[in-house]
Amino acid sequence: MLSVAVRDRAVYLPAADAVVVADLHAGRAEASDVSFPLGERADLSQRLDALCEEFEPAEVVFAGDVVHRFDRVSSRVSETVESLAETCRDAGSRPVFVAGNHDTVLADAWPDDIHDEYRLSDDTLVSHGHRHPDGSSHLHVIGHDHPTITIDGRTRPCVLYGPDAYRGADVLILPSFTRLAGGVEVNQMRASDFQSPLVDDAGVFRPLVRDEDAGETLTFPPLQKLRRML
Repeated sequence: MLSVAVRDRAVYLPAADAVVVADLHAGRAEASDVSFPLGERADLSQRLDALCEEFEPAEVVFAGDVVHRFDRVSSRVSETVESLAETCRDAGSRPVFVAGNHDTVLADAWPDDIHDEYRLSDDTLVSHGHRHPDGSSHLHVIGHDHPTITIDGRTRPCVLYGPDAYRGADVLILPSFTRLAGGVEVNQMRASDFQSPLVDDAGVFRPLVRDEDAGETLTFPPLQKLRRML
């Protein structure tokens, strides 16, 4: 089993000393005209700060769809992106931004390097997951599909772990880090239902669900077996 810590819609990879989050969709609140109790920026920054405090990672990688709108970046969104980067730097972590399909104007909010894919120190390759990666690796970490799972009537975000799922490499699919984005229930999904081309066989993916109350991560059977149990 892969060594990974699942926390609050994110993962920490100890072999790479890196936290990875995906699908922040900064600006979704203002684009949708929805209110959020803590405010979008405060919620994202505070939760990211908690991850940095727990793991003290060398790097924090934002795995695409950092911003929500395709056409422009408002000053508030730019301030949110800078706040996230500052949260990382304050914790002694290096922020790394990977572009997703929504990030056509991310450069207007982040003037530093923006990667199509990013290789961690242990050779893990992080990309958004909306297209085939250029590089190969033993492990691909992606976002894009916003996975959730419903068990006993309760829907929760989940990480999907697929051993040998893509060209002989393991795949981790992260849920959306923003709590404003609707998740996609994976209970009955087949490969053709996923948007990412890294999913060839949905049945091999195991949902990993963090139970915050119990302080543990629950590992479920592969979807092909779990479907018969739900």
